[in-house]
Amino acid sequence: MRPPAETPDPPPARGSRLRRIAIDLTPLRVSRDFRLVWTGLLVSSVGSQFTLVAVFVQVTRLTDSTAAVGATGVAWIAGLVIGSIAGGSILDARDRRSLLALAQLGMAAGLVILLVGTIHGHPPVWTIYGGLALMAGASTIDSPTRAAMTPRLVGNDLIPAAQALNQVVWNSAGLFGPALAGIVIQRFDIRWAYAIDLISVGAMLAAALALRPMPPEDAEGSETGLRAIREGFRYVRRSRLLQSTFVIDLVAMIFGMPRALFTFLAVERFHRDVATVGLLFAAPAIGALLGALTSGWTRHVRRQGNAVIVAVIAWGVAIAMFGIARDLWVALVPLAVAGWADVISAIFRSTILQVSVPDRLRGRLSGIHILVVTGGPRLGDLEAGLVAQAFSPTVSVISGGLACIVGAGVVALACPGMRRYRADHRS
Repeated sequence: MRPPAETPDPPPARGSRLRRIAIDLTPLRVSRDFRLVWTGLLVSSVGSQFTLVAVFVQVTRLTDSTAAVGATGVAWIAGLVIGSIAGGSILDARDRRSLLALAQLGMAAGLVILLVGTIHGHPPVWTIYGGLALMAGASTIDSPTRAAMTPRLVGNDLIPAAQALNQVVWNSAGLFGPALAGIVIQRFDIRWAYAIDLISVGAMLAAALALRPMPPEDAEGSETGLRAIREGFRYVRRSRLLQSTFVIDLVAMIFGMPRALFTFLAVERFHRDVATVGLLFAAPAIGALLGALTSGWTRHVRRQGNAVIVAVIAWGVAIAMFGIARDLWVALVPLAVAGWADVISAIFRSTILQVSVPDRLRGRLSGIHILVVTGGPRLGDLEAGLVAQAFSPTVSVISGGLACIVGAGVVALACPGMRRYRADHRS
């Protein structure tokens, strides 16, 4: 008797296809504390964009120097280094709720310096650098603490989804924050931008105080002080995989981050006013936000190391294309593509770190990760400013994009473990 013919599987329904690519909201549904942190992050991230734009505009007005604007990156990195040394000694040995609240107080102190200086007129540039350094130091406790919390709040299986949701926050803030900041600065004053950010920090402070206590696991065995810092860096030295994710992100941000030139490009190339600076900041966030909102497919990717390499190369290509474009509206398109590539890279790099590092080290390793992630763009500000000073803003942008492509290729060849890395994938 002939066996019955097999019935072909029906094509997936449209709703099923959409669910496959749509962002996974499960972490927000299952974890009350993750919802608190996520909401506080949403508000405070929008506020931070006001300060980012305000600092670039203020230093440009005070100095009219690309190098001085780029030097804001040096101030931020100085704060990062000092804060990482101090914060790394306690990140895995103290209650993470308390650390998160402490970080908000540090951020607020830096903003007060910026706000008071602006209220009193034309502040010396060094006071702006000082306020930025203090905020950077606080960020070395804030960001690593939130990152280290995530696996315990949502579980390992939901880490990619949680990282994507965080990317939605950062890039929604990057989309709306700079545009609103440009309008506020143009119509009112720079001091309003700093005041708005100061208020937004209060939202994260309130969220931190509402969290349940989160003492460290294995507290009795947790290292503190310099021994804790050394333990964290020893782990990085032993992990070629983590080293490669750090290096490739530094390549992308140092050579391919043109944001310090936006205030100059808006006037010199596009012949627009300060409101255009907000558009240039917002364009990468548009692409990144779309990337995060359609990131459901990322949970099915096993070759996460290769995905990072491809995303960084795409970033470099897009930045070079931005440097070539002469029309503002045409230039915004490659900036949006660059944002999409960046968010994909960030999701996979963060997931690799959170999955591969034990909880007792997550705070310190997240601290090193944040030092790279936030320090890289600041070094990029300096690099872009110095190259623009020596040549021109256009040369700085194009050469940076090309250097990013070459650098990503070198990292891929030098770190075969990154190319071979496969996630412990679960459908």
